[in-house]
Amino acid sequence: MDIQTIDAVLLAKMFLGGAKNLDAKKEWINELNVFPVPDGDTGTNMSMTILSAAREVSAVQPPVMKDLAKAISSGSLRGARGNSGVILSQLFRGFTKVITNYDQLDKLILCEAFQKAVETAYKAVMKPKEGTILTVAKGAADKALDLACDDEYSLKDYIAAIVEEAERVLALTPEMLPVLKQAGVVDSGGQGLLQVLKGAQDVFLGKEIDYTLEAVQQPSGIVKISAETEEEIRFGYCTEFIIVLNQSLSEEEEHDYRVFLNSMGDSIVLVADDEIVKTHVHTNDPGLVLQKALSYGSLSRIKIDNMREEHQEKLIKDAAKLAKEQAEEEARKEQERAGQDAGIEPKEMGFIAVSIGDGINEVFKGLGVDYLIEGGQTMNPSTEDMLNAIDKVNAKTIFIFPNNKNIILAANQAASLSEDKEIIVIPTKTVPQGITAMINYVPEAGVENNKNTMLELIDTVKTGQVTYAVRDTVIDDKEIKEGDYMGIGDSSILSVGKDMDAVVKDMTARLVDEESSFICLYYGEDIDQETAETLGGYFEEQYPDCEIEVQHGGQPIYYYIISVE
Repeated sequence: MDIQTIDAVLLAKMFLGGAKNLDAKKEWINELNVFPVPDGDTGTNMSMTILSAAREVSAVQPPVMKDLAKAISSGSLRGARGNSGVILSQLFRGFTKVITNYDQLDKLILCEAFQKAVETAYKAVMKPKEGTILTVAKGAADKALDLACDDEYSLKDYIAAIVEEAERVLALTPEMLPVLKQAGVVDSGGQGLLQVLKGAQDVFLGKEIDYTLEAVQQPSGIVKISAETEEEIRFGYCTEFIIVLNQSLSEEEEHDYRVFLNSMGDSIVLVADDEIVKTHVHTNDPGLVLQKALSYGSLSRIKIDNMREEHQEKLIKDAAKLAKEQAEEEARKEQERAGQDAGIEPKEMGFIAVSIGDGINEVFKGLGVDYLIEGGQTMNPSTEDMLNAIDKVNAKTIFIFPNNKNIILAANQAASLSEDKEIIVIPTKTVPQGITAMINYVPEAGVENNKNTMLELIDTVKTGQVTYAVRDTVIDDKEIKEGDYMGIGDSSILSVGKDMDAVVKDMTARLVDEESSFICLYYGEDIDQETAETLGGYFEEQYPDCEIEVQHGGQPIYYYIISVE
C-alpha cells in the first residue's frame, strides 16, 4: 500500500531507525574527522545526542504526535554533546516545532518542518560555516521545498529525493571547505545527518529494525553494559591489516576473498585498489585470516585486538569510576542538604569548568572553581551535564568555562535552558584559556567587569597541544603518517615529526614571539616529571625573557599542553 501520510507510530519508528543507523556508523563517522587525532568524536557525539532522545521516544506509549515531538526535542537538547550534537538537536528542535501541531504528516507539513529545522539550526550557530552539517541539512530542506507541491512525487519518492539530495550535497562539502578536500574526507557531521535520514527512510520502506536500545547512557558518562554483552561478542578478535599485492586482484578474486572473510567473521570492511587491499574483520581465528591474505601478497600494519579482554577492562574501569563518582555525588548531596538546612544564601558568583586530568583539576580547584565537569577532548560533556552542574552551584551568577571549542555550543544551550540563575559562558577554547580567565577573576569587580576582563584576556593566550596521529593524511600542507607526533595550535597543526621532543620544541617556537613573557607546560599522564622538567629547562635556556612553569596536568591522550602568554 502506498503510504501518503506519517502518523505518530510510524514517525517514532522512523526516528528510532535513524538513531540506530547513526549509532551503528558512529566509528566510521569518527574517522572522517579532519584532524587525525585519537579523540575524533563527531560520530560518538551525534550518536549520544540522538540516543538520549531515542530513549525518551521509546517511553512515549502509545505514541502521540505532541508527546513524541516533546520527547525528540527535549531528549536531544539535554543530551546534546559537541558542536555536531548541538546542531543536530537544534535541527530536531525546529522540526518538532512544526509537527507538534499535527496528527498526520504529509509532504507539505514535512516541507514546513524541514524549513523550520534549518532555520533553527542556523540561528543557533554564531558564525555558520558552509560545507558542514548545516549545508547538508539546507540542501535536504531546499529539495523538500522544490518538490512539496509536485503531484508526481509520492511520499515514498519525496523522501527518497530528499535523502538523495542530502547525499549529493554531502559529496560536495570538500569543494566548499578546502581543509576537507586536503584531508580527502567529506564533512563528518553531514555524514552523521545523512545516516539519520537513511535509517528513517529504511523504516518507511518497511525494513525490519531492532528498536531495542541495549546500552543505557548514565549521567556520569559511563555506558552501563549488561552481563550478557560479552557473551554476545561472537567473534573475539578485531583484525586489521593491509595486503601489498603481488598483482592486482581480479573481480572474481576480490569476490572470493570477501566470501572467505564472511565465512570467518563479521564487521567486514574491504577496500581494494590495484596495489593494496585494506582489510578489517572481527573473527575467532585471525591466524587463518592472515594465512589467506598472504596468498595475495605481503602484509603490513597488522593489528589484532582481543575485544573480550578490552570489554572486561572497560567494565572494571567503568565500575571503579562509577563507584568514585557515586561517592562524590553523595558527598555533594550531603553538603547541599547541610547548606539548605542552614539556610545558606547563594553567593554572588560561582564557577564551572570542564577539565580532565588530576593535575589540571587541582589547578582549577585551587583557583576557586566550584564544580568541575570531567570531559574535554576525550569526552564532550552534554547539555544535561552542564545543567546538572548549574544546579549544584549555589550562586546567583555562574560563569562556565567550556575549555574546548567543541563544547561551547553545549554550554550556551545549557545557559538558554537554565531559568533561575544568570549563566555567563566564557568561550574558552582551551584549558589554558580557562585557567587565565580564573586567575584574573576579582571578586570586588562585579559580574560585568569580570566578564569583560575574562573575554579580553583569553584572546591573549596561545595554546599548543601534542598528541599522535591515528591515520595517514595531509592537512595544513603537512604530510602526516599514522603514529607521527603532532603539535596542534589554536587553529592549525604547527609541527609534525617522529620525535616527540623535537615536535614540542618546534611547536613552542612557533607560538612564542617578542611579546611573550610566560610559558607553562602541563605534562600528561604518559609523561614523567623528570622528562617534563628537562624540557622546561630547555625552555629556560631558549627563552630567557620568559617565565617558565612546569605543571603536572595528568591529561590523557595529549602528552603536553603548552600555554604561551
